[in-house]
Amino acid sequence: MRAEYDFTDSKPNPYAKKERKAVTIRLDLQAIDYFKDEADRTGIPYQSLINLYLLQCAKEQKHLAFA
Repeated sequence: MRAEYDFTDSKPNPYAKKERKAVTIRLDLQAIDYFKDEADRTGIPYQSLINLYLLQCAKEQKHLAFA
């Protein structure tokens, strides 16, 4: 191991802004099955698909309509 390292040409980590937090939520089986089927179709893990969908909702400022 070196005594000192030179970071003058280093670049910021592009992934550092992507903070995530583990949470526990209860989902209906129908919702889980839907996202698992989508995961099989797309090859993207179902938890990532749920996160992508929730991010899309947040960006589009979607609001639930309770009927």
